[in-house]
Amino acid sequence: MVMETGIRGSMPSFKQDELDFSSFDQSSMNNGFILRDEVQSLLNSSSLDDKLSGRESPDRYPDVFNDIVLNYINRMLMEEDMDEKLDIYHEPSALQAAEKSLYDVLGEKYPPSPDQPPLYTDSESPGTDNSGNPYSSSHSSFQSSSSSFSSSNSFSNVTQGLEESLLNMGWVPDISMDSFRKGVEEARKFLPSDDQLVITLENSTGSGFVSSYSSSSPPSVNQVKVEERHGSRGRKNPHSDDSDPEDQRSNKQSAVFYEEETVRTPMFDDVLLCKFNCVAQAQALRAAVEREASKGVVQDEKQSKKTRGKKQTKKEVVDLRTLLIHCAQAVSADDRRNAGELLKQIRQHSSPHGDGTQRLAHCFANGLEARMAGTGSKIYNNFMSQRRSASDVLRAYQLYLSACPFKRISHFIANRTILDLAQNQQRLHIVDFGIYYGFQWPCFMQTLANRPGGPPKLRITGIELPRPGFRPAELVEETGHRLTDYARSFNIPFEFNHIAAKWETIRLEDIKIEKDELLVVNCLYRMKSLADETVAADSPRDMVLNLIRRMNPDLFIHAITNGTYNAPFFVTRFREALFHFSALFDMLENNVPREDTQRFLIERDLFGRDALNVIACEGLERVERPETYKQWQARNLRAGFEQLPLKPELVRHAVSKVRTVYHKDFIIDEDSKWLLQGWKGRITYAISMWKPQSY
Repeated sequence: MVMETGIRGSMPSFKQDELDFSSFDQSSMNNGFILRDEVQSLLNSSSLDDKLSGRESPDRYPDVFNDIVLNYINRMLMEEDMDEKLDIYHEPSALQAAEKSLYDVLGEKYPPSPDQPPLYTDSESPGTDNSGNPYSSSHSSFQSSSSSFSSSNSFSNVTQGLEESLLNMGWVPDISMDSFRKGVEEARKFLPSDDQLVITLENSTGSGFVSSYSSSSPPSVNQVKVEERHGSRGRKNPHSDDSDPEDQRSNKQSAVFYEEETVRTPMFDDVLLCKFNCVAQAQALRAAVEREASKGVVQDEKQSKKTRGKKQTKKEVVDLRTLLIHCAQAVSADDRRNAGELLKQIRQHSSPHGDGTQRLAHCFANGLEARMAGTGSKIYNNFMSQRRSASDVLRAYQLYLSACPFKRISHFIANRTILDLAQNQQRLHIVDFGIYYGFQWPCFMQTLANRPGGPPKLRITGIELPRPGFRPAELVEETGHRLTDYARSFNIPFEFNHIAAKWETIRLEDIKIEKDELLVVNCLYRMKSLADETVAADSPRDMVLNLIRRMNPDLFIHAITNGTYNAPFFVTRFREALFHFSALFDMLENNVPREDTQRFLIERDLFGRDALNVIACEGLERVERPETYKQWQARNLRAGFEQLPLKPELVRHAVSKVRTVYHKDFIIDEDSKWLLQGWKGRITYAISMWKPQSY
């Protein structure tokens, strides 16, 4: 039966003695979709008045009301904006308004639902309160902190009321109510459950999400509702894991503010104040690696005994480094077929949880695959936009300190040089380019507090790159809170200023240099991310060095990543990067157990992220551009700096620490006033001291 008035499109016909939802397919639902206004128009139409007044045959009443009920259910199922309106009760209000109009036609009084806010009365308009004043925003939210709307309960109330009305009015003498209930149950399956509609973020350090607020207490400032887009019915996820953050910002998003982490915990003190026994930690890690290796040998022996006397299949041995280089050559030549075959072979023999070579191959295969797909910059931007808690980073940092000496030695040389220079100073200003989490400074503050005569007034200006998202200075602000707490505990007069901007855009007046203060500029391993002459005529790398020169610091501490993988040609750059990261993965393989979760974090979020950028990004998108220490030496001299010699006693102490605490394959040496560090003959990091040339 086709309705002829007030219906958009046509509705499927139904027999009078049954209501079968199985024939109500998706196309029919789309064709039969109507709005509440059209329902009201239908109810007010003359044809319906004729039906209700008895001028039409009574056997047609069920068909009229069936179309109304089906379209009413269809309205509930096809509502596109349900997910976005639940927290302010827009959807239940619309449903109740439609239900109320049906009750008005039936001549019955509309019963208010016990679990829903009451609709406005006839004397009240939707936009005014009882006194005639417009609703405030808080009133229109219908108590957003109360328990979340239950779609299943509301649906049950509506259908139950319709069912009772049909029976009482005698409109459906021939309709099977069991069939009606069955159809309603089928329709209910399309509705989302309560816990899929609204989620809240209790805190940033807890397990994550809860289904709703407690109805007895309002949400806190840090509890922010976020929209559940990945599980929305009838929609595909508009944001994949490798989506561009620029594209994401063009869509409607909820601003999620995280609860500020605990500024300081006993774990922070143990690591940042060097309370943990570094020697014991390093020895424990090496012992675990040795146990792991011996366990592997025993398993191999057992396997060989089981297969002794049997026909053994030869285990395929592949050279993953050679395969990676051949694959890079095929990618460079745009030989996708050969590159795909090589990549498939590499995937079969690599793993993020295997040995060092297998993990390296897995990491570089990801980069090659992203380069072939053209998604390198998107994946890298997603890496950079991910929020990692300071606690997780601290655990990885502790493992890194225990496994290798690179960070510890750099901090020791830098801090001791500053302390010796500031012995008799009353005001000390440290400008830290790339302060990150500020892990270098708590131990420095502890030593500075014990200085004879008391500590000086300490100012730290922390400079970081802006983070993508709503709070570009979030990281450096948290660092400032943490350092302020440490300075307070050590009774050090302290001031922290932060700058979150591209370094080449910073002006001299932004640093706020004051007279009669000792000025130290500190930059450890971060200038490799600045663009060079191959990208822009005015090199940001030289612009930052010129800024430091104009600051006229008393000391400039410069630590660099010693790398040769900055070539403009892809294959050459890939090969040099492969050699560099092979040393780092091999270093972890020999010093950290494979099952250590923090090792996986370092390999994925530190080494893997940098390798991905080197392999899969070009032009301005490639930010990993290291140079050798000799190249940096020439660049610093050209910028107007004079190199200072390293103090012999500091070098001797550093060499002794590396050789007595860490693995024997770590190297530490001095060359051209640079302190060099590396693994198995490959120099990976270097540090030196500078001051502006005097003219």
